[in-house]
Parts: sequence; structure tokens; C-alpha cells
Amino acid sequence: MTLYKNSLVSFFALILLLLAMPSQSQVIEDPYQKIESVSQQLVEIIAAHQKEYPKNEMQYFDAISNLMNGLVDFRYIAKKVMGPYRTMATQQQIALFAQIFRQGLIETYSRGLLNYKNQKIVLVEQKPLKNGQRKVVIKQEIRSSGNVFPLEYFMARKKTGEWMVINMSLSGINLRDIFRNQFLQAAQKSSGDIDTVIAGWTSELD
Repeated sequence: MTLYKNSLVSFFALILLLLAMPSQSQVIEDPYQKIESVSQQLVEIIAAHQKEYPKNEMQYFDAISNLMNGLVDFRYIAKKVMGPYRTMATQQQIALFAQIFRQGLIETYSRGLLNYKNQKIVLVEQKPLKNGQRKVVIKQEIRSSGNVFPLEYFMARKKTGEWMVINMSLSGINLRDIFRNQFLQAAQKSSGDIDTVIAGWTSELD
């Protein structure tokens, strides 16, 4: 079971961190191209930091964090993870949880991603976008050692025209649902004390 959990953490690391790119002055309208361009940039960051890790851990985290800017809508995801407790939380609590949630994911999955080498990432079932389309599910496959792991990226187009990741899944396992269950369990244990849940939050898969 421990091996399975570690593998799941590492695979979700690959999902999250394949979806990161630096902010640009020109909005990229095509979400498929956005995902494809990210993969190359991420490989370069891993290659640049893998040999000296963990001596350069903070620089590595910073590089990944910069890539995440403008791509993953952490505030939206954080609110969904909070579930019904979102309506009970203040704006300050929501903002704090989004910040902690984001940083925890970056650190946890950046470490897990360092275990991966020479995986092949393939875009599948690309479909032309319709005029005015605001949501899309982009499908990829991780192919490694004869195994194929299907990925799904749920993206939404913002008013700015940017496409942002709002959820993802691996082999049918929904990442947002996993963390929402984790939040709900923690809230129940703390009798609904949101501050306690936030203070004890960890973005690791149980």
C-alpha cells in the first residue's frame, strides 16, 4: 500500500508540473498548444536541477513555482476543495488556504517529479475548439516501461482569454475530489474549525 501511495503521489506530481508555464504578455488562446509547450520547459528545469538536488532545493521550487503562474487556478481549486465549508469561511481564510494549498503541492510534487526519467507524454484526441467554448478536457498519456497512464486536464477559459487548469485526473482518479475528501475529514475531526484545518493542512495524498 505504501508503494502504491508513493507511486500515486509521483504520478500526480507529473500531472501537476507538466501543466506550468511562465506568464506572457500575449495570451495563448489554444489550450492544447499551452500544454504541449509546457512539457518541454519542465523537462529543462528538471534537467537543470536534478543533479545538484537537494542542495538547490529552494531554487528548484522557485523555478517550478514561476512556471505555475498564470496556469493553475489555485484559488478556484482551493474553494472547491473546501466544499461546503467554503461558504462558512472568510475571504481571508480562503486566500490563506489557497496559498498554503499551492505551496504544499509545489513542494510535495516537485520532489516526486525528480524520480521520473524519459517518460513519453503523448497528446491524444485533440479536437478543434468551438467558437465561444470556455471549457475543455485535454487528454494525454504517460507512456513508460510498457505502461500507459491516461491523464485528463480540465481547463477553463477566463475573461482575460487565458486557459487555466481547474482540475485533473489520472487513470480516472480525480485529484480535486481526493483533496476535498481530505479537507472534509479534517474539518469533521476539528468540529468545523476552519483555522485548525488550514494550520494542519498537508498537500500529500493519504
